[in-house]
Amino acid sequence: MVEDISLFDISVACNYGHGHGAPQLLRWLVEHTEIIHNPPYQDWNCTMSVGSTCAWDFALRMFTEPGDWIISEQYSFPAAIETAVPMGVRCAAVAMDSHGMLPSSLDEVMTNWDERARGSRKPFLIYTVPTGQNPTGSTQSLDRRREIYAMARKHDLYIFEDEPYYFLQMQPYTGPDAPEVPPPTTHADFLKTLVPSYLSLDVDGRVMRADSFSKVLAPGSRTSWITASEQICDRFRTHADVSTQGPSGFSQLILFKLLDEQWGHAGYIDWLMHMRTEYTRRRNVMMEACDLYLPKEITSWVPPMAGMFHWIQVDWKQHPDYPRRSLLEIEEEIFLTIVAHGTLVMKGSWFQAEKSIPSDTMFFRATYAAARFGQIDEAIRRLGDALRSSFGLPDSTNGHH
Repeated sequence: MVEDISLFDISVACNYGHGHGAPQLLRWLVEHTEIIHNPPYQDWNCTMSVGSTCAWDFALRMFTEPGDWIISEQYSFPAAIETAVPMGVRCAAVAMDSHGMLPSSLDEVMTNWDERARGSRKPFLIYTVPTGQNPTGSTQSLDRRREIYAMARKHDLYIFEDEPYYFLQMQPYTGPDAPEVPPPTTHADFLKTLVPSYLSLDVDGRVMRADSFSKVLAPGSRTSWITASEQICDRFRTHADVSTQGPSGFSQLILFKLLDEQWGHAGYIDWLMHMRTEYTRRRNVMMEACDLYLPKEITSWVPPMAGMFHWIQVDWKQHPDYPRRSLLEIEEEIFLTIVAHGTLVMKGSWFQAEKSIPSDTMFFRATYAAARFGQIDEAIRRLGDALRSSFGLPDSTNGHH
C-alpha cells in the first residue's frame, strides 16, 4: 500500500484493526453476498467474525438471557447447543424429515408453548443449518424455507442461518448404475442450482446469516462473516470491538490476496464449481459402497444433496438384545463393535438437541469429506461387517456372497 502496489498489505494487516474486519476484505464479502443472495431490503450489511461458532456465541449474547429457550432441529450441531448451555439457555427441539426442520412441528411447539412447564417465556431465536445439515445431511427445499420463514413471521422468531455447507450442494444422486446428471458449466447455471437462502427471502430483517471459509477453503483461517440488518450488525461490531475484535490479520491478508487480487469473484465461483464436482464424486463413492456393503434389512438412508455427512438409520428393534436393552445401550454396543472393526462413525444420540426427550430411532453419522476414495469404500465395508456381527446376520455383501 505504501508503494501503491496493493490496497491491503502486511503493514496494515498486522496492525490494530476493526471489530468488523479489514475494510478491504469486507468490501469483497459485501459484493459476494450481493452477487449470491441479493437481500431484498435496503439496510443490510456484513461484518466479520472469528468463525461461525463465534458468531453464534455473539447472537446468543445479543438475543437471549439466562433461563431462555432457543429453537433448533431435533438433531443439531453439538457445539451450537453446548455454546448455549453455559449461558443458561436451553434448546427446544423441532421434528425433522428428510428435508430438515418441519414447519408444522415448529408451529406446534410455538403455539403450545407452556411458560409454566418450561419455566420461561417463548423462544425468540431459531438456530438452523438449512443446507447439508450437520448431522443429518438434509437440505431444506425452497418451499420448506418459505414455510419456515412464514412460521417465523407468525410467531415473531429471529432466524440464525448457519450455512458453512451452502456451497457444498451437489448433483442429484442417480444410483450406482444410472448415468450421472451433468454439472453446471457456466456461472449463471451454477448460481441457479443453489437453493435460495433465508437471507434472500428475508423482507423483515429477521435473519442473521453466517457464512464461512471453513468448509470451502481452510478451517484454520477462522474467518467468517454475518449478514443482517445494519441495526444488528452495529451491535455485533460493538461486541466484537470489546471481545474478539476482528479475525487474524494474517488470515484476512491471505484471503484478500487470494479472493480479490488473484481470483476475483469469477475465480472464486470457479473454485466453488470445482468443489461441487469433487463433493459429488465423494458422496457417490460412499453411496455406492453403502448400496454394496450395508445390510439393507436393518439400514436405510437418503442420499445427501449437500454437505459432508451421511445419516444412516439402523432398525435397532431387530437387534437380538431388543427389548431387553434400551436404545442407548444397544447403540453403545453397536458403536463399540464398529470401532473394533477398525472404522468410525458418530452416534446419533450425541446430536440430540433436547436430550430429555427420549428417541425411538437410531442413527449413525458418517462423513466423506477427507478420506481417499478407497478408504471410504473400505470404511463402509467394515461398517457393514460390524453391523452384521452386532445383529447376528450372515456375512455377505448385497448380491455378492
